[in-house]
Amino acid sequence: MTHALLEAQVGDASVWSSGRAHGNVGDRVGDDPDVVARHRRALAAEAGLPDPAEWVWIRQVHGTGVYVADGPTPATGPPEADAAVTAVRGLPLAVVTADCAPLVLANRGAVAVVHAGHRGLAAGVVEAAIARLRAAGHGAVGAYLAPCIRPSAYEFGADDLRALVDRFGPGVAVQTRAGKPAFDVPGAIRVVLAREGITDFEDSGLCTADTPAYFSYRRDGATGRQATVAVLQ
Repeated sequence: MTHALLEAQVGDASVWSSGRAHGNVGDRVGDDPDVVARHRRALAAEAGLPDPAEWVWIRQVHGTGVYVADGPTPATGPPEADAAVTAVRGLPLAVVTADCAPLVLANRGAVAVVHAGHRGLAAGVVEAAIARLRAAGHGAVGAYLAPCIRPSAYEFGADDLRALVDRFGPGVAVQTRAGKPAFDVPGAIRVVLAREGITDFEDSGLCTADTPAYFSYRRDGATGRQATVAVLQ
């Protein structure tokens, strides 16, 4: 069975999200680089985008670094960052995930992609990306959350959860379907967006761990990565 790319629009930015049917597009999980490159080219072709060699890729480290791009990935390799921002129209930005939240932000004249796991969220990666986006563009910011893990499947240690409650409020401490402590990643993102005055927010509502069509590290352990790609039109 084949699955079409998930598509969305955030202001002037178009967004595509791949899944398991499109193959692993992550280059740091041990797959043959030629196979990964082939999957990336097929993804680009399906989305009607240029060759992935002309995209912006980042080396994600669960931090708060934001890369401001004025062209494709440097020849020296992907910069270490967990978000990318550009004001260049037609330049694709990509993040890869297998449970962490792929968040797209856009305003008039700029777009950002964010890789937001619990560590990056706690450290402030979303706020850092919003600040760089606002510096690059203007006007109201819109946001879109692509498939990520949801609290029903995200059991979380009680001690670690208390620190996140201190950061985001008690609403992010919920329970899994089995009644275990859980962290609400989309809920934390909503808190950050509200604090930043962002009300235009669309959530795909899809859980990577509960949906076989997506890669999930929490569900499968060693696994591939899907991509979320955004382009300012």
